[in-house]
Amino acid sequence: MTDDTPWLSREQLRAWMKLVAVMELLPAALDQQLQRDADLTHFDYMVIAMLSETEGRTLRMSALASATNASLPRLSHVVSRLEKRGLVSRCTSSEDRRATDVRLTDAGQALIVDAAPDHVRTARRFVIDALDDTQVAALDDITRALLTRLDPEGRFAAVTYPRDDDVPAICEARLTGTADDQPPAARS
Repeated sequence: MTDDTPWLSREQLRAWMKLVAVMELLPAALDQQLQRDADLTHFDYMVIAMLSETEGRTLRMSALASATNASLPRLSHVVSRLEKRGLVSRCTSSEDRRATDVRLTDAGQALIVDAAPDHVRTARRFVIDALDDTQVAALDDITRALLTRLDPEGRFAAVTYPRDDDVPAICEARLTGTADDQPPAARS
């Protein structure tokens, strides 16, 4: 019996182990900050953020699951928890009565607006500010290459978000001084 596994070189193994460490440490750091400051998990935050960036702050449950890379049962559980807190509401889709839409409430919008600055500071502290502009561009290229293998259908919103022609996202609008804490669809 022969072993034809293409084993990693020393340099490849070093890079792989560093990536594994980041995959383990970064989610915990993001969760810790969001739990402390907003009583949200990182996944809760992503659900609310995806809704806050859509027309009418509403998405079909299946589209929200795709945008957050969640199974429908996991998303349903999280939406139920957020619904109990008054952050989202569910309703039958006006376009397809068999489907369910999730809408971000005014309380949910207020929470994401309040939580975003600390979350952005945390993302900057652990990732963005550790890199120079060339490294950020390289990180974008590297993660895009990885995502084409991990998500070849491009279901996860990170592959295309934000598009160059999008209305500025909340964080981008705050950076440029054009934010009015309204959902992007309300800004012109």
